[in-house]
Amino acid sequence: MRWQVHSEEPLYSDRWLDVRVADVELPDGRHLDHRLIRTALGAGAIVTDEENRVLLIWRHRFITDTWGWEIPIGKVEEGEEPIVAAAREVEEETGWRPGPLRPLLYTQPTNGISDSEHHIFRADSAQYIGPPTEGWEAERIEWVSLTDIRRLIDKRDLVSGTSMNALLYALTEV
Repeated sequence: MRWQVHSEEPLYSDRWLDVRVADVELPDGRHLDHRLIRTALGAGAIVTDEENRVLLIWRHRFITDTWGWEIPIGKVEEGEEPIVAAAREVEEETGWRPGPLRPLLYTQPTNGISDSEHHIFRADSAQYIGPPTEGWEAERIEWVSLTDIRRLIDKRDLVSGTSMNALLYALTEV
C-alpha cells in the first residue's frame, strides 16, 4: 500500500529546514495535503571508555521545555562525510576527541513527518582536548555508566529518539 506523491510545494525554507506540503494519493484513491519537513543529514557518536561509560551531554530543549541526556550529534555540512561530522560534533559539544570511529547505526527518527537521517558512529576511547567550543550546547558533560541507561529512560531523563536508539543498540552489541 504505497502512497503516491503527485506534487510538493514549499511553505517555508531556511538553512536548517524546508517545510513543504505534498499532494498525496492514498491507496484507496483519496487525496490529502500532507505536511513534511526536509532536513540536512545528521551525524553523531557514542563514545565509551574502558569503564563501560558513555559520554553524554545534559541539555535543555526549549521546544518541549525539557532537560535530558543526549549523545553528541549535529548537522553534516555540505561536502562533509558523516564520520567526519560525527567526530567534529563530539569535539565541539564535549571537548573530547573520539578515538577511531566505526559505524554503529543508521536511523530515520521521525519518518512520518520528516526525511531526517542520522548516521551514528561509535568510538571506544576519547582524549580530552579542552572545553567545548559549543559551550551553549550542554549544561553538563558527563561519563555515564551504560548500565544506567535503562534507569535514565525510565526516569524520562533520556527521551531523545536518536540518542535512545543508539544507546539501546549499543547495549545489544555482543
